[in-house]
Amino acid sequence: MAGDELVTSLDLPRAELSAETEAYFEKCREKLGLVPNVLIAYAFDEAKLRAFTEMYNELMLGPSGLSKLERELIAVVVSAANRCHYCIVAHGAALRQLSGDPILVDTIVANWHAAELSDRHAAICAYASAVTLTPHLVGPDETRALHDAGFTDRDVWDITAVAAFFNMTNRVATATKMRPNTEYYSAARG
Repeated sequence: MAGDELVTSLDLPRAELSAETEAYFEKCREKLGLVPNVLIAYAFDEAKLRAFTEMYNELMLGPSGLSKLERELIAVVVSAANRCHYCIVAHGAALRQLSGDPILVDTIVANWHAAELSDRHAAICAYASAVTLTPHLVGPDETRALHDAGFTDRDVWDITAVAAFFNMTNRVATATKMRPNTEYYSAARG
C-alpha cells in the first residue's frame, strides 16, 4: 500500500490504526493529495500519532491572533535555524502556497534577515529565532519587541508555543532522518 515505505531511518512497523485515524489519512489524501510522511512516521503508535496531530492542529489551525501564514513563517524560521530538512521542505511548501512568493520563502530559509518583511513579520522571525537559538536569553526585551509590533500577550504565547513545538519536531525529524514527501519540493513554485 502506498505510504507504507520506510520514511525514517527506524524500522518501526505500522500499527493497526483505528477507523478514525484511517479516515484522517484519507482526508489528508483528499485535501493534500498525500499523507504527510510525518504522519506515516508516527503510525507505529496511534497514541503518539494522535498526540502529535492534536497538538499540531491546535497550534497551526486553532483560534489565534496569528494568521496561518504567520504560523508557517514561525515553522520555517525555526526549522531553518535547526537545519531540519523535513520541516524546511514541508513547511517551506506551505509558506510558498500561502504567500504566493517562492523567492521570499527561499530567502527566509537561507537567511530571514535578508528577506523584505513587514515589521510584524520581522518581529515574529526575531522572536522565533531567539526561542530556538538562545531561549535562556529570552526575556522582557523580546516580549516588548513583539508588543511594539502589535502582538498581545496571547499572541506572544502562541508564537512561543509554535516555535517550541517546531523545535521538538525538528529534533525528532532530524534524529530519525525523516524524509519529506517528494511532492513538497516543487509545490507552489510557479
